[in-house]
Amino acid sequence: MAKPKIGIIGLPGKWSTETLADAIEQRTGFRLIIDMAKVKLDIASGKLLFGQHDLCALDGLIIKKISSKYSPGCLDRLELLRIAEKAGVRIFSRAENVLRLIDRLSCTVTLANAGIPMPDTIVTESPEAALDAVQQYGSAVFKPLFSTKARGMCILDASLKSGELRNAIAEFQQDNPMMYIQRKLALPGQDMGLVFLGGEYMGSYARVPKGDSWNTTIHSGGHYAACSPPQSTIDMAHRAQAAFGLDFTTVDVADTDNGPIVFEVSAFGGFRGAKEGANFDAASAYADYALRELQS
Repeated sequence: MAKPKIGIIGLPGKWSTETLADAIEQRTGFRLIIDMAKVKLDIASGKLLFGQHDLCALDGLIIKKISSKYSPGCLDRLELLRIAEKAGVRIFSRAENVLRLIDRLSCTVTLANAGIPMPDTIVTESPEAALDAVQQYGSAVFKPLFSTKARGMCILDASLKSGELRNAIAEFQQDNPMMYIQRKLALPGQDMGLVFLGGEYMGSYARVPKGDSWNTTIHSGGHYAACSPPQSTIDMAHRAQAAFGLDFTTVDVADTDNGPIVFEVSAFGGFRGAKEGANFDAASAYADYALRELQS
């Protein structure tokens, strides 16, 4: 039986993309990293072309990264992949499932409907409602609907003078008409990423902030560490990821005085955190999983 041809959708030269491509090549002898910015859909012929490769002729596609940054344009790239799915290509994870995670609001609504505990959140286009939210929370994190690694986020505090606060809200809303506002929580010095492959729990890692930074992202100087969440937290994260049906993901969780809460479910999951914090080779495990799925 011929070995399947599996393409990697990602960012050429980036560690996680290249590591996954290495793992697939070692197992199949085939290596193709696809930059979605260079993909062309020909509706008339039904071909989804990357250079000389018709992605609709592959056996599988693994989405490691759809873009370097989240934006509404990522949704369009995922829509292109639905053509390949229709042609019978197995995509890890399905484009329709990933679509629900690129937009922070879509992710939040899905988690809320599944009864998953999250930080207190207000979503609004009204500056007055946003002002009320800050005053209600005391300190609030304003988050763009499309962002990763805390990019574009800001903290607004009720201690600001009314005029300053209104100006800050107006400035944020210039780029974010629909404002996503969360209560700023006092966290215990870290949050956690719980890793799932094929719906099964594989391990956890912690993100520890640099100094007194309000966020734990590596982009802001944080680092990965080992952690061992209790079974109740693992069970909650399992329910959270199950709402999306992803092949590989990381659930971002934090402990609070009122119990664990979920910040988000990742569209693509974190390879480096899994490796450095959980000692889990996500690339190799994901490659083995994809091959099993294609051969079953």
